[in-house]
Amino acid sequence: MIYIAEGSPTTVLSEADLKRLLFEALEAIGPRKKVLAVPPDFTRLNSQAGPLTCMTHEFYGEALVDVMPALGTHIPMPDWQLERMYPTVPKTLIREHDWRNDVVTVGEVPANFVSEVTEGIYEKAWPAQMNRMLWEGGHDLILSLGQVVPHEVIGMANYTKNIFVGTGGVEGINESHFIGAAYGMERMMGRADTPLRRILNEAADRFCQHLPLLYVLTVIGPGDEGELVTRGLYIGDSHDCFEQAAALSLEVNFNLLDEAPKKIVVYLDPEEFHSTWLGNKSIYRTRMAIADEGELIVLAPEVGTFGEDPEIDRLIRKYGYRTTPEVMKAVDENEELRDNLSAAAHLIHGSSENRFKVTYCPGKLTQEEIEGVGYDYGSLEEMSARYPVGDLKDGWNERNGERFYYISNPALGLWAHRDRF
Repeated sequence: MIYIAEGSPTTVLSEADLKRLLFEALEAIGPRKKVLAVPPDFTRLNSQAGPLTCMTHEFYGEALVDVMPALGTHIPMPDWQLERMYPTVPKTLIREHDWRNDVVTVGEVPANFVSEVTEGIYEKAWPAQMNRMLWEGGHDLILSLGQVVPHEVIGMANYTKNIFVGTGGVEGINESHFIGAAYGMERMMGRADTPLRRILNEAADRFCQHLPLLYVLTVIGPGDEGELVTRGLYIGDSHDCFEQAAALSLEVNFNLLDEAPKKIVVYLDPEEFHSTWLGNKSIYRTRMAIADEGELIVLAPEVGTFGEDPEIDRLIRKYGYRTTPEVMKAVDENEELRDNLSAAAHLIHGSSENRFKVTYCPGKLTQEEIEGVGYDYGSLEEMSARYPVGDLKDGWNERNGERFYYISNPALGLWAHRDRF
């Protein structure tokens, strides 16, 4: 059922609008006594899920007993992030998701189903996993909040992904990421109906019908002055709710270019991006746009590590961002990669496939570290002087006789040349 479906490419929803619509939906489902909220972490700061979580606490009061940010493989949120994203939610309600230990396998999507939807690319059963608190917590409402936006692993982010990946476990996350990478990002990004989405939705249909799940989905896009605005809010418990949000996101967040840029400059906000695990959105969200033999320049002032997880960080440093055939060969030959397929998938996601040059300009990684994983190194100081982000506008720019395309936040969209989509 869909309780709220409000949005369009020109809609602008204020926080007051979001509160009114959220409260309307929560009133419609009836009273609740034990509520769990599952919002995104700080990597989705712009999703409006933070204010919506605070509004949830305002609505339910003491009935909101647990708030579990959907960390997936990310590090737990430090206090400053919690205070910034959920300022009115008591820290005593925050629960940390541990993807390596605190999960339960609730069932398996059969191998024949997986093989059919992936066109034979992956033929194993997929383990549906989630945090024990969701499965065993006895809540009478599990409120999954987040943003629908183009995504490299599943096509469009959120909905069942927030449950099975955001609160998922090692096997489920590893295999889901690998399925997406093996099937091919270009075949999925910006699409709501993908093999992995079908697998996750099948898992929800098979195993989670008894769970009191309600999804609160936002669509965020640029306003008339380039600021971020909320273009849509969709609240419900059905596939159709997600599909409507995804359709709007495709209109709002997808940038189809008539010209393939020879140079793209991407800025990674220091508050949001601290690792290449997150920052490589700059690569895979632009790879369908950039011209062959072009250059991607990544300005990354706070990037100081590769993986969010120590083991994955080690594997990235060891194997590097190589071409898909090289990564697949490394998977075949190395058990440690086979045991960490999400790391292998990430190596593929972060590769230019030798089609274009990636110049990383980090604030906290050395030239040796950057070149060790397969990227070109650029001086952040020099590149920031050449491309002063405060003077640039999203889209085409020209400075000192050079024409280039600028993106201020790669997490908020998908860019492609017409010939590649």
